Amino acid sequence: MRRRPCLKQRPGRAAPREAAFRRRLLGWYTRHRRTLPWRGVQDPYAVLVSEIMLQQTQVVRVARFYPRFLARYPTLEDLAAASPDAVRESWEGLGYYARARNLHAAARAIVTDHGGRMPRGVDELRRLPGIGRYTAGAVASLAYGEPVPAVDTNAARVLARVFGVRGRKGSARRERRLWALAARLVARGRPADWNQALMDLGATVCTASLPRCPRCPVRGVCAARGPAVTPRRSGRGTPPPARHPAPRPSSCCGRGRRT
Repeated sequence: MRRRPCLKQRPGRAAPREAAFRRRLLGWYTRHRRTLPWRGVQDPYAVLVSEIMLQQTQVVRVARFYPRFLARYPTLEDLAAASPDAVRESWEGLGYYARARNLHAAARAIVTDHGGRMPRGVDELRRLPGIGRYTAGAVASLAYGEPVPAVDTNAARVLARVFGVRGRKGSARRERRLWALAARLVARGRPADWNQALMDLGATVCTASLPRCPRCPVRGVCAARGPAVTPRRSGRGTPPPARHPAPRPSSCCGRGRRT
C-alpha cells in the first residue's frame, strides 16, 4: 500500500524532500521568472492594487490595466480621495467591479484608521475590505518580506501534486493541510520569490489541464511522478489516458488567480 507523505516534522527543520523542492524551485525561478509590471515592486499600495486586480482575472489583462490605473491613482491617498464613480470608471473593462469597490474602501480605511500607512501584518491586513487570506499573505510577503505563505489556485495545485495532498477540493481539511505545508516551505530569506515561484510554476508548467511534466524542475521530488501525468503518443498516434489525471484547479485559497 502506498503511504501518504508525512506533513509533520520537527520545528525549524526541513525534511530532505522539502529542502530539495525548495532549492530546485527557487533555482528555476531565478532563471525563468516571468516579467510582469508588478514584479519587483515593493510599494505596499502598488502590490495591493496588483493582487486585487489578479483575483479571478487573467494575468495578461491585468498587465494592461495595472499601469494605467496607477498612473491615474499613483498613491493610496489619491485613490482614497477619488469618488466611487471615478474609481469604477477607471476599472471599466476589467470586470468583477466589487473588487474596485473593495479596493477603494480599503484605501479609505487605511487613510482614516491607519494614518495612510498600510498594515504589514497578515491579521491586520485581513481586516481591510476585500482582503482574504491569500491577498494578505501576498502583500505581507511581497511588500514587506514577511515569511508567510500565499496560496493561490496555482500554488495549491503545485503543492497538492508534489506532496500528494489528497481530499475533497475546497474542503476545510484539505485547505488546512495545504496552508500548513505552504507555511513550512516558505523560504525565510526569499519569501516574495518563493511565493511567486510557486505561482509561476503552476501558471506555466504545472498547469491544470496539461501539465508539462518533462519540463518541470521539481519532477524528481513530485509525488505525481511527472511522466505518468503527461500523455505520450502510442505507435498509432493516439495518446493513451494518463494514469494520474490532472487535478482541477483548487479553490482552497478562496480567491484564485488565473494564469
